Amino acid sequence: MTTTQHKPVIALTLGDPAGIGPELIARLLARPEACQHANIVLAGDAWLWREGQRVAGVQVRTQPVPGFEALRDRPDSTVPAWLEMDTVRQDEVRVGLAQPAGGASVLCVLDACMDAAQDGHIDAICFAPLNKYAMKLGGMAHNDELHHFAKYLGVTGYFCEFNTLGDLWTSRVSSHIPLKDAAAALSVDGIKDAARLIHRSLQANGVAQPRVAVAAFNPHGGDGGTCGREEIDIIAPAVRQLNDEGLPVRGPFPADTIFLKAQAGEFDAIVTMYHDQGQIALKLLGFSRGVTVQGGLPIPITTPAHGTAYDIAGQGRADLDATWQAFLIACRMGASHRASRLAAA
Repeated sequence: MTTTQHKPVIALTLGDPAGIGPELIARLLARPEACQHANIVLAGDAWLWREGQRVAGVQVRTQPVPGFEALRDRPDSTVPAWLEMDTVRQDEVRVGLAQPAGGASVLCVLDACMDAAQDGHIDAICFAPLNKYAMKLGGMAHNDELHHFAKYLGVTGYFCEFNTLGDLWTSRVSSHIPLKDAAAALSVDGIKDAARLIHRSLQANGVAQPRVAVAAFNPHGGDGGTCGREEIDIIAPAVRQLNDEGLPVRGPFPADTIFLKAQAGEFDAIVTMYHDQGQIALKLLGFSRGVTVQGGLPIPITTPAHGTAYDIAGQGRADLDATWQAFLIACRMGASHRASRLAAA
């Protein structure tokens, strides 16, 4: 009996056609072990897939499929499935530049993958790097892809990006807003939502009892109120309420030492108060290995945390590590998502 139907179905996309995504996906699928983790389907334009393989210097055997609905019944998942789409012409793309045609292509492929996930044909999505500006030029009505995903999938509850590096995950209470607005964006409920969501998501990633810490907002954790009262009035009460719920969250810890504790292995996750509070630390610890997980959506979606790297696109120099890690997280969370869906059926 084939094990195809027991693997999570993971959709891969090629990302921005002008960036490093196509070559990264080609190198990922050239690894024989990739298909051991999942029943993989690659969706995208044929010319772009050929170009990605050319730049990467590899040739990958694939199995064409007529649609996402054919994936679970494939007789052999030891090779990736290939779903050809027609979203952008080669003469519309100039490597290394953000362009409307490229952004529209990204949206088209991702929307098709989300449709397939909602129809139960795939269990998770891992997308190669995209460019927010190109996507806005191409018709995206939101500030970033996470908000596009949430709107498309009908999410009404809390959602946020997680940034991960190895075994350490971070969430944040506020994200893509001016720093001058970060204090006003803090709330007890927002901190609780961020902590609960990252705790559940780590469990879906295979961590049975996640250890979650909460960062302070002000220098020295507020120094008893002399550097600010957010810790006293908002953050500590949120931690206490989470503990009362049975969630063993700790904090708040000063932001300039909390990552030292995490690096020493004390925590699996940190809830940060604003975007750069966590991003600077993680990128210093390992920029080329970071992964972004789109938290709070009804399906797992992951991507490498770095961008399209327009400056080196087409040169075959892109580092695969973050894309590989994003793929592995998608496989683990996809398997958990699949098991939950089957249990509820």
